Amino acid sequence: AILGPPEVNISSCPNCINVTIKLPASHFREKGKLKSLIDIYEELYYDITLKSLDGEHKRPRQVTTEEVFSTVIEELYPSRNYCVSVVLSASLNKHSIPSPWKCVTAGPEARQGYHEVAVAGAVCVSLVIAAVLKCVHAAGFILPRISLPPTLV
Repeated sequence: AILGPPEVNISSCPNCINVTIKLPASHFREKGKLKSLIDIYEELYYDITLKSLDGEHKRPRQVTTEEVFSTVIEELYPSRNYCVSVVLSASLNKHSIPSPWKCVTAGPEARQGYHEVAVAGAVCVSLVIAAVLKCVHAAGFILPRISLPPTLV
């Protein structure tokens, strides 16, 4: 029996791509019920090949015991196009068909510390406004001091 091709979907994340893999259906039946590849082999190996401007890179072999699973390929260049192909194998079966290439652009770099920058900016603006109001008040434009007639002093 030939394994594959698996169904592969990819999506981008910051500096990475998320690869979702669905095992192909098997054609083995037991008591009229279709058995999954996991039922037959218990665990399967999968190899992901990543293709980019730099060429093709085969990722380290991984193991799965699930019908549908995801893996994240990290530390990629942001906004660069990457293509992925997945091939399955089992300890007893090395015959397989790789998935068709699927391509996506890795997401832009994660903007870390955005919240902290926003809070710091709000604090700075508040301080500037308070300083301006203090100066305007001291100059007598806001709440001018009431000058008492000379007789009451």
